Amino acid sequence: MRTELGSNTFRIECCEPDKITAWFERIGVVETPRRSACPGFFDLQPGPVRVASDVGQNQGEEMGYRRRTLEMQADMIEAVLAKHKVTGRVNGGIVTPRFVRFELTTGLGTKVSKVAALAEEIALALGKREARIYRQDGSISVELPRNEVGPVRLLPLCSRLTTVPPFTAVLGLEGNGTPLLLRLTAPDVTHVLIAGTTGSGKTALARALLTSLAMHNRQGELQLILIDPKERGFSPLAVLPHVLGGIVAAPEAVIERLRWLISEMERRDQTKTNRPILVVAIDELADLLQTGGREIEAILTRLSQRGREAGIHLVACTQKPTSALIGSAIKANFPIRLIGAVASKDEARYASGLTDSGAEKLQGKGDFLLICKGEQVRFQAAWLGPKDLTQICDGLHSGQRTSRRWEEPCEVAAQPVAHATSRPPTPGAKENVGNGVRSLLSRLTMRPQV
Repeated sequence: MRTELGSNTFRIECCEPDKITAWFERIGVVETPRRSACPGFFDLQPGPVRVASDVGQNQGEEMGYRRRTLEMQADMIEAVLAKHKVTGRVNGGIVTPRFVRFELTTGLGTKVSKVAALAEEIALALGKREARIYRQDGSISVELPRNEVGPVRLLPLCSRLTTVPPFTAVLGLEGNGTPLLLRLTAPDVTHVLIAGTTGSGKTALARALLTSLAMHNRQGELQLILIDPKERGFSPLAVLPHVLGGIVAAPEAVIERLRWLISEMERRDQTKTNRPILVVAIDELADLLQTGGREIEAILTRLSQRGREAGIHLVACTQKPTSALIGSAIKANFPIRLIGAVASKDEARYASGLTDSGAEKLQGKGDFLLICKGEQVRFQAAWLGPKDLTQICDGLHSGQRTSRRWEEPCEVAAQPVAHATSRPPTPGAKENVGNGVRSLLSRLTMRPQV
């Protein structure tokens, strides 16, 4: 039976003691777990944004899944620990769109590495592909993937935000169901590196990040420069009015565009200006460096070192993070890493900068880690569908929006109004473009009331 504790918190009564006892006797545990006599251990926090309605699920069905399954999974985790002589108890947890996180408290003197070594045993006992175990504050978190995962749509997510600060991107939903935002102009952000294998959702995350910036900032305040060697990842964004000069693909055109950015950065340094904000998005960074050679690498290094003061921010995507790509310049100037599923533990270490981030155990399809200075936040990336992108573009081109808030469905005028879009200067021409989660992460990720 469900007991409601608050608007977003629920407590689930435990399963029938007889069934739990019989189940544990079958797996070799004679003693009945003491949770059977202690109902209401698991706090469920759907969060202020109800993603279940976005993916077409019913809240009652969602709670039905949680009621019995969570109790049995928690008991099984304790049983596996007991089998390996580890004293521990599951005190609660959180259900997210992507995974279920159990908060585990162990006995005094228990090594975290000993619990983490049982990840494969716990995954086997629960019939999951893998389990992710790590320390968080004063407890140990055990994350298990959910069987059915639906997308977190960007437009419904933005419609539930009362306000979005300037130059802030909407990334998705944090582990507790709270919207996760990233302010590019924050001192600790500067540039962003997105890494992940094919199917991890890195390009979809980049599209959502860039589109959310265009949704909540006027064209005179922020402009996008898109570099896409494949001409596929960013091609849907070409219709955004904020895109400056179209999508660049050929290595020669990329070098010309980057040279213009260097000259623009130097002009802004001389005139002490940094507006409008220029967001340079690069898809397939590794491929671009291979085809473009040392000149592109040198220009990108210079932009990453000096671009922030001039209002130039880089958002780079790479499919295969390696030690050659993630060099000293990238490590020093890309403090924010958005890491999706990677192929190996070595790639996870190169991409995140952490010895054991667990990125190789991510589920893909939008399952990401935000990493900054050793701290990490797991989140489900927002997804932008073709219909939502068309609706957003219609709203931007109509010129009828007077506030930063987006509503679904977006009300747009019947006749779109054309807007002039500035372009990078051609060689020899002169054109003046724009005269104008917790300690560290609390400054990076803002959690607005919705």
